[in-house]
Amino acid sequence: MAYDEELAERIREVIEPGPELTERKMFGGLAFLIGGNMAVAASGKGGLLVRVDPRHGDDLLDGSHVQSMVMGGRDIDGWLRVSAEAVRAEAALREWVDRGVAYARSLPAKR
Repeated sequence: MAYDEELAERIREVIEPGPELTERKMFGGLAFLIGGNMAVAASGKGGLLVRVDPRHGDDLLDGSHVQSMVMGGRDIDGWLRVSAEAVRAEAALREWVDRGVAYARSLPAKR
């Protein structure tokens, strides 16, 4: 499944532009990186992938619309899968994008 191009465009509309922002196709989706650190992505499996502080990721899980990202059969700390339904409203999308961007900005930039 290809990523949702409409969702990717919505992310572009809410993410704060700047010289540190780049886009890259990754994992079947379109990732938005801040200083080389992935912040959020339009997932190839639908919805969003959002990078969060691993210490607080479990607090954001709701078991239905927000789940841990699973890769290779195991949960990946600091990564959440947010369903498309959960980000239909612009305010909800902005909240998740802002959360991912804030965490990516807290990390050292990659070269």
